[in-house]
Amino acid sequence: MISGNSDKASVTQPQQQLKVIEGGRPQPGCYTLYKYDSWSIAFEIWTHLLRNGDAIGKRFRFLFQISFSLYPSLADAHTWSFTTSSIQNPSQAYTVDMVLIKLNPTVDATDAVASSKHSAVLHRHLDTTFLNMTRSEGNFLILENDRKIFDASGGAAVGCLGWGNQRVAQAVTNQVLAAPYCATIFYTTKVQEELCRDLVQSTNGAMARAYIVNSGSEAMEAAVKLARQYFLEIDQPQRTRFISRKQSYHGITLGALSVGGHEVRRAKFEPLLIQNVSRVSPCNAFRGKAPGESDEEYAERLAKELDEEFQRVGPENVCAFVAEPIVGAGYFKAVRDVCDKYGALLILDEVMCGMGRSGTLHAWEQEGIVPDIQTVGKALGGGYQPVAGLLAGHRVVNALEKGSSVFVHGHTYQGHPAACAAALEVQRIVREENLLSNVRAMGDLLSSRLREILASHPNVGDIRGRGLFWGIEFVADKENMAPFPSEDHVCMEICQLGLTDKYGINVYPGGGSVDGVTGDHIIISPAFNISREDVEWIAATVGRLVSDYFAPKAVTQ
Repeated sequence: MISGNSDKASVTQPQQQLKVIEGGRPQPGCYTLYKYDSWSIAFEIWTHLLRNGDAIGKRFRFLFQISFSLYPSLADAHTWSFTTSSIQNPSQAYTVDMVLIKLNPTVDATDAVASSKHSAVLHRHLDTTFLNMTRSEGNFLILENDRKIFDASGGAAVGCLGWGNQRVAQAVTNQVLAAPYCATIFYTTKVQEELCRDLVQSTNGAMARAYIVNSGSEAMEAAVKLARQYFLEIDQPQRTRFISRKQSYHGITLGALSVGGHEVRRAKFEPLLIQNVSRVSPCNAFRGKAPGESDEEYAERLAKELDEEFQRVGPENVCAFVAEPIVGAGYFKAVRDVCDKYGALLILDEVMCGMGRSGTLHAWEQEGIVPDIQTVGKALGGGYQPVAGLLAGHRVVNALEKGSSVFVHGHTYQGHPAACAAALEVQRIVREENLLSNVRAMGDLLSSRLREILASHPNVGDIRGRGLFWGIEFVADKENMAPFPSEDHVCMEICQLGLTDKYGINVYPGGGSVDGVTGDHIIISPAFNISREDVEWIAATVGRLVSDYFAPKAVTQ
């Protein structure tokens, strides 16, 4: 029950205790909630239910949104009181320890569109109100009311030049006016040929041909099918299996989802996924490395596990091992050796970490190996067009050229001219402005600042990454590295808090890093051309954001 025109907040049930967090600081006593706009107010209540003083181990979240248009009597009130009679079962004698947190205190009617329940869009979440972004400039995303949010993650690690680059926009415009579409069953375009040549040359001759699609998931679908067709071309049709890693994510379409190991994303579609994929342990030193184990010993142990998995399923049956290549030293050399030993392909997924994000154009350059097939995306086109791709090595292409000469795969919009134009211009700018050097320098600075500010925080378990691709993993208990329950939605709530006016920063959520279900982290992956001042601000703001988010939880523990 919520009532207006009250001078102080009050709790009517005697067994309840109210603790209030305002601006991240605990304030005992009553709560005064000021009206911050003329449209709506939102807050959430966290409760810990205890029976006879013992926690029963479940936390519940209740989210209230009050619209002044629906409750005119609240429009002039500057404080409200509430009780929990509407959310607590009166028949159960629980003690409720409550924390009140304001959500999005600067949101107003022009910050957000109507609830997605009233939208014609099939949004990712149908019970969420989304901020309405109208434009973007440089590193900033700008909402309808001109409020700015610093994009410290480039969306989903997509933006590499920032937003509003006139060169890229003009290249796309010119291509749309010249030839907006190409039916690739009959035609090619100069811009597609130039982009693919540019990508192949960027590997210093390691890769032979490129294939341009519209998303990372499409690129991984193509990689899986190309690997299978390679073995048909060389008369090894029994090879139908793939090996990947637990907790991995390689895309959301059925084939890509099949080779991934992210349990939450797979769960609802498990009966539809291909069953000839098995998984080995990920290379995650924070959670997988044994005490006293060296990097070399850890890599050898994981390579031995992979070798044993080949033997378990029959090495003659395996098409490829699939992995994302940002891990510890020595791992991929050992993995490459295992694949070569059994004649299998190595597919590296660089959709998120590649095209300069990790400090070299291709992440595998830092591993001392070359894949047989590589997927790229995100920073390929920097968000200016939906574009991704596949790079195939000489071994694969030679087999295709000497065999059927036909890749049995295709999309209506593959090699889309406007997408190719965007990607080609983005890659030219990255090269001409020497942005990879800046990625390495600013990445070193970001790494050191994040560690200085957050390494000792009790809920920060690990800070890891490379170049301008960094993750912060959160833990409920730093001593035993225990993750938060997945229902706490820690990573998403940190990101949502970051979008409020107090912080004005966009970071990206990630979950399932422990077992495919639990494990929270955020990704920080800003544009390649950020300045030292930008990095200092990002690190300081992320530090403040993390500290403020966990402060209320410390009160309830």
